[in-house]
Amino acid sequence: QVQLVESGGGLVQAGGSLRLSCTASRSIFSISAMGWYRQAPGKQRELVARITTGGSPNYADSVKGRFTISRDNAENTVYLHMNSLKPEDTAVYYCNAHGVFGALKEHEYNYWGRGTQVTVSS
Repeated sequence: QVQLVESGGGLVQAGGSLRLSCTASRSIFSISAMGWYRQAPGKQRELVARITTGGSPNYADSVKGRFTISRDNAENTVYLHMNSLKPEDTAVYYCNAHGVFGALKEHEYNYWGRGTQVTVSS
């Protein structure tokens, strides 16, 4: 059973910082691109940041310069460091593991955590 367990959400004032953590099953972490997505009330889930197995990150424009994604392969954990938080960052944040497998990489998987609430007050 693949599990992704998030932690680190909470309530913070605008301008503050939080660090989210997501620990994944060892069986998939090393072969997966890891990502953080978020979903605000009434909105679609959107990509916040993603990091490849090789450690290359990419970010949504809305968080560039404020958020940093990193991964610790020894601990099977991906982090999202969030600085200069804004009220519009308020959402449930979900951890994602994505990968492809098969001789022709014809199979794809996506695993999701249950989410952690981040609330930024103005």
